[in-house]
Amino acid sequence: MAKILGNFHLALGIGVVLLVLAMFGLHGDAIGQPGYWAQWLRYLHVFAGILWIGLLYYFNFVQIPTMPKVPAELKPGVTKYIAPAALFWFRWAALVTVVLGFLVAELQQGGYAARALGLETGYRTIGIGMWLGLIMAANVWFVIWPNQKKALGIVAAEDDVKAKAASTAMMASRTNLILSIPMLYCMVAQTHIGG
Repeated sequence: MAKILGNFHLALGIGVVLLVLAMFGLHGDAIGQPGYWAQWLRYLHVFAGILWIGLLYYFNFVQIPTMPKVPAELKPGVTKYIAPAALFWFRWAALVTVVLGFLVAELQQGGYAARALGLETGYRTIGIGMWLGLIMAANVWFVIWPNQKKALGIVAAEDDVKAKAASTAMMASRTNLILSIPMLYCMVAQTHIGG
């Protein structure tokens, strides 16, 4: 069992096989129906969103508060290996979440992305969630990632520039933490409470 679960790609592959079995076993008759693939994109949107927000929460609940306690000789393990890998998945999950969110909105009957972004009646809740998600994704790509590249030494920078970049990235990350709370509410509430 350790060989299977110890291999990330194998474990992920087993999860995908189980997903396909669940799709066909539970909803095989619906797969050809109109709207099924829009729901499939919704699943992928939620999956990417969980990866994105999960990493945001990892950074804010675990890595940022713990780094000051990590002995200096162990910090390179985080800054050279863990953080860059986490930031790779973090930024791409943000982009995929936003793109799939727009596709989901447009593939619904009557497509509603423009009405939601315009905060029209019936779409205000999801629209606010979409705007918060866009702001957060922009923070990831245009503030957090460029500053983390400097702070982590992925691009060359003087020590004072690295320190300022780390602070800026942390503040943008904390901003995203704050925004994620109402964003998640809006995403869930639109379907279950209304717009």
